[in-house]
Amino acid sequence: MAAQVEIDDQESVTRQDNGEIFNPVSDDNAVPNFSGDSTILLSEDSFENDLIKNCFLSGMGSFSGETTIVSVRKNSTERRITTKAKFAAFKVFTEALTRKNEGVANVKYGWYSGSKEEIDRIVTYGFSNREIEKFENDAGSHGVGIHLVHHRYSLAAALVGEGDEEGTKHVLLCRVILGKPEQIVAGSKQFQPSSYRFDSGVDNLENPRKYVIWSSNMNSHILPTYIVSFKSPRLRGLIRRARSPCVSFSVLMSILSKSLDATRMNMILTTYDDFRKRKLRREQLVKKMREVVGDHLLFKILKNQRR
Repeated sequence: MAAQVEIDDQESVTRQDNGEIFNPVSDDNAVPNFSGDSTILLSEDSFENDLIKNCFLSGMGSFSGETTIVSVRKNSTERRITTKAKFAAFKVFTEALTRKNEGVANVKYGWYSGSKEEIDRIVTYGFSNREIEKFENDAGSHGVGIHLVHHRYSLAAALVGEGDEEGTKHVLLCRVILGKPEQIVAGSKQFQPSSYRFDSGVDNLENPRKYVIWSSNMNSHILPTYIVSFKSPRLRGLIRRARSPCVSFSVLMSILSKSLDATRMNMILTTYDDFRKRKLRREQLVKKMREVVGDHLLFKILKNQRR
């Protein structure tokens, strides 16, 4: 049973021994993740494995019961000297932002979703312009940079991740140095701080769900820490089978996940699931979508997709 403990955003509760976020798990059978050699497979009966699983599943909402965690892997300094250097550099930048912002580095956890190949590349070599380009033409993006989702909203990351033929998806749980963030509106083309006072971007200053790290800081302010591999048949079926005359359901969900809070996102997914099971008529589905999302945002999405 997963440990009923939530990851805390506060730096004080995560020990950084030798530059690592948590102490390494001792496991003689640990294996490298993917094609790289910097990660270890966490033991299924370890507290650390339970902690990360619980963090992911608690953010999956109504899909948590039908989601299976295939594995949790940890980026570890035990494997590569360059990985140890990245952990050390992250600690240095954390200390630098602490001094810059009067004692507050504002370090958070955030999810990043991508294909297996993309995540493998990021863990091995770091982020690049290929990841930046994913958001350049996205009307729902809050600026042009690396976008991560607050750790409590893993469903938003799970929706846009690309799965393999067997339906397995992969997401990265990263440590993120936000420093002093500024609010970035959806659709903004901003690609750097508006002034020296700011260090990152968020969708909402009071209750941020999305973090934006600018390209100049993408490999110093983001530390890939865990890879969660999972299967969610209900979520996969929802995305693959759903279609709209104007825009595919997968594209619509990807855009909406960047604009809606977790409660409204769950309402949309549950409503469509009821429609697919013939519990609702099409006009009821459309009406609910308009109520939850709003005509303005729906029209904007459809207009952009027709171009």
